Amino acid sequence: MAELALPVVATLFVWWFATGLILYLDGLPPRSFKWTMLASTVLLGLAFAGLAASSAHATPAGAYCAFAWAILVWAWQEIAFLLGYVTGPRRTPCPAGCTAWQRTRCAVETVLHHELALLLLALAVWALTHDAPNATGWWTFVILWAMRQSAKLNVFLGVRNLYEDFLPPHLKYLQSYFTRKPMNWLWPLSVAAATLVAVPVWQAALAAPEAFGATSATLLATLLTLAIVEHAFMVLPLPSEKLWQWGLRSHTRYGAAAAAPRVEIRPAD
Repeated sequence: MAELALPVVATLFVWWFATGLILYLDGLPPRSFKWTMLASTVLLGLAFAGLAASSAHATPAGAYCAFAWAILVWAWQEIAFLLGYVTGPRRTPCPAGCTAWQRTRCAVETVLHHELALLLLALAVWALTHDAPNATGWWTFVILWAMRQSAKLNVFLGVRNLYEDFLPPHLKYLQSYFTRKPMNWLWPLSVAAATLVAVPVWQAALAAPEAFGATSATLLATLLTLAIVEHAFMVLPLPSEKLWQWGLRSHTRYGAAAAAPRVEIRPAD
């Protein structure tokens, strides 16, 4: 059990720190965005190279490196989206009086370029890691991708906590595609499906006969468990955003919150 503690702590720290750092960066003045995007793109290139190299090493160090490089690849698309560089062709609030189908189509248009970028990144990660002895980076990206898609759908269908304060001013129009209600039909299915996957991954981590397998499985199981916790935060009356209050300070320090246009969130039907 002791050898599993380090990957658990490492994943917890990366989850907490990376989220807060990205929130801090997207709350800075817009003049900083191009430099943030440039730096993240340089890191993306390094991450691809790191994934290719680390996937060849089935060791605990290789697992940590592949996990970290995959997180950097994921961070690029988060930054590109939140800074407004890679979103979608529609950048306006949901038109009033939309039918359910029209609202769905408009919502897809707001994130279409972002979704295509995710697909291209996934293909790149797969190309760099397939048939390699260390698949930690690939499965890290898959978990992040699958659980983010689930989160987007749940926010669209309706949950209690939408975390609209996480959006920078130039993306506030996305709030009009959110729905606030206690829960939706997809949420329990999402959590149940993720839990059914997480349990055998934890079992694999505990039963792994060698250090690499234990480290890799623990990193992945912890990441998936944290994604399940994030889904729980969506419906529980808990101020979970306080975990990243330090990252949100830039939103008020530099006037981002005050500059944000007012956009209504769709109430429950």
